[in-house]
Amino acid sequence: MRHHRDTRGTADRSLVVRASAALACFALALVGCGSVMPGSVVGGGSEGSVEASAEGLGPGVTADSVKVVFVGTDLEAVKSTTGFKTAHAGDPEKQVQALEDWVNANGGLGGGRKLDAVFRMYDAQNDSAAAEEALCKRIVQDDKAFAAVLTGQFMENARPCYAREKTLVLDATLVATDEATYKKWSPYLWSPAYPSYDGFVRAYIKTLSEEGFFKGRSQVGVVAADSPINHKTIEELAVPLLEEAGVKAEVAWVDTTDQGSLFMGAGEGAVTFRSAGIDRVMFLGGARLASIFATLAEPKGFKARYAVSTFDNPTFFVNNPQLVPSSAMKGMVGIGFAPSQEVLDEQLPFPSTDAEKKCVDIYSAAGITFESREAARIALPYCDAALLLQAGSQDLTDDFNAATWGAAVQSLGSAFVPSSGFTGALGEGRHAASGAFRVLRYDGGCNCFKYEGGDVDFPTS
Repeated sequence: MRHHRDTRGTADRSLVVRASAALACFALALVGCGSVMPGSVVGGGSEGSVEASAEGLGPGVTADSVKVVFVGTDLEAVKSTTGFKTAHAGDPEKQVQALEDWVNANGGLGGGRKLDAVFRMYDAQNDSAAAEEALCKRIVQDDKAFAAVLTGQFMENARPCYAREKTLVLDATLVATDEATYKKWSPYLWSPAYPSYDGFVRAYIKTLSEEGFFKGRSQVGVVAADSPINHKTIEELAVPLLEEAGVKAEVAWVDTTDQGSLFMGAGEGAVTFRSAGIDRVMFLGGARLASIFATLAEPKGFKARYAVSTFDNPTFFVNNPQLVPSSAMKGMVGIGFAPSQEVLDEQLPFPSTDAEKKCVDIYSAAGITFESREAARIALPYCDAALLLQAGSQDLTDDFNAATWGAAVQSLGSAFVPSSGFTGALGEGRHAASGAFRVLRYDGGCNCFKYEGGDVDFPTS
């Protein structure tokens, strides 16, 4: 495995929420405190689609090997700058090496090919559309990779860049991507670890209704990342579903691309909700909106009960109680689909599922251990990407390309279960691997989030 450090890119960004004077510390991170932390694709809409040939070898595929670039971020540098408390995620380069070694020792990829893994570190403190375009060009032109495993690229131009260059993207970023976007860039865009955004939104609203979150209310405040995908999903799906649940949505759109506009949008949303007498608030689109809004709201005289999800990174609230008013945590309820982002090991033993155990064993064989599930929040999606790549390639020989790989992956159906979640969800027309969620609720007694009940399938349409 080879390593390259990229100092011109971006990745893991985390919104620093500090009361009063400490709010200035928010600079680094609009989208999360770990390269797989929640976010939303930002920027202008991108037109066009791509065509894929099912014949011959794809880029980065030779008779002997398949080149895959894993993108990582310097999480410890972010922690040092922001003062956030998060579990140490370990050495991502060593984790990628362990995956390469395991895949090659266990059958390799289709046609007896070896996985040729390249690791690129992406600078967490510089982000722009130009930087992400440059990263894409280096991966597709210099590395000539078959696939890129992304962790933290959020600009609108990133994923289309890879698709147009006929390079597979295994998106290990917890980002709001709907099925229309997956299909637009098919067969090049896949999520090996997380659900489709459409299914998430349907499940989220349905669960909140069933949990009585809207009971006795005629309105709900929705704090939403102002991105093309989120706009479309909220206007065409979320708002009608909320109306069916008996509440009218008051949407506060927040531009998450700029620190100043993010604070302004969140603050204005709190004032609007207060004036409208709204006391139930939910968040859509990630980008750490929940923690920012909850911190800014109280000084503006606004208090509410909040709904949260994996996209809001519940472990951030638990790890950093000094940043969010304790009153904001009371009564939090929602859904969770990625345990490493939301529950302590005391609430769900680590490892738990067979898929999670397999990935932990792969790393353990290489001498890599994790102090907690949260510490494996990068390693698990990496593992999901590597194992999905292998699973989809098993019968590919002469025709090893994105189209044939994609068809093979969809034929796996729910048999492929990501270690990052609970069940599988792949199948015809589906590009996101996570298939189920659990009800998630904050418990003040342990200052932690707990699951209630068992797995519930995400809707697929």
